[in-house]
Amino acid sequence: MKHRALYNMGGYFRRTLPNLLTVLRVLAIPAIVCSFFLQSNGSNYIAFVIFIFACITDFFDGYLARIWQTQSKFGRLFDPIADKLIVSATLIMLVYIGKITKLTIIPVVIIICREILISGLREFLISMDVRIPVIKLGKIKTFIQMAAIGMLILDYCFMYIADIILYIAAILTVYSAYLYICVALKHIYSQE
Repeated sequence: MKHRALYNMGGYFRRTLPNLLTVLRVLAIPAIVCSFFLQSNGSNYIAFVIFIFACITDFFDGYLARIWQTQSKFGRLFDPIADKLIVSATLIMLVYIGKITKLTIIPVVIIICREILISGLREFLISMDVRIPVIKLGKIKTFIQMAAIGMLILDYCFMYIADIILYIAAILTVYSAYLYICVALKHIYSQE
C-alpha cells in the first residue's frame, strides 16, 4: 500500500514538474526586471543568473514532458508564451537601461513584433481548433535569442558578438514567422 502511494506521487510529480518549470520561468521575469534596477556592481550578474535559470527551465520543461510522456494542453499553450514573455521583457529592459542602443534596436523591434504576431496567430488558430506544432527552427531561434540576451546582460564581455548574434536571431525570427504564417494559411484555407 505504501509503495503504491509513492508510485502515485511519482506519477503526479512527473505530470506536474514540466508545467511547474514553465510557471517558474514566468515568475522569473519580475526578478530579472527588478535585478536591472539594483544599484550594485553585481546586478548584471544577478540578472544573468536568473535569466540562465529561466533558460534552463525552458529546456527541461519540454524535455521532461516528452520523455515522461506527460505533455499537456497547459504546457503546449504556456511554454511558447513563457518564452516570448521572458525574451521580450528582458530585451525591453536591456533597451531601457541602455545596453541596447542605436542600430541594435532594429532586431529588438523585429523580435518583439514577431512574438506578438505569432502569439496572436496561435490564439486565432486555437479558436478555430487548429494547433500548429512548434517547428525546429522556432526552437533554434529561441536558443539564439536567449544566447544573445545572456551575452547582452554581460555586455562588457561580449558586446559586439552579442549584437551580431542578435541580428542573426532577428533573421531567424523573420524566417520562422514566415514558416508559421505559411502553415497557418494552409490550415485556414483547408477549412474553408
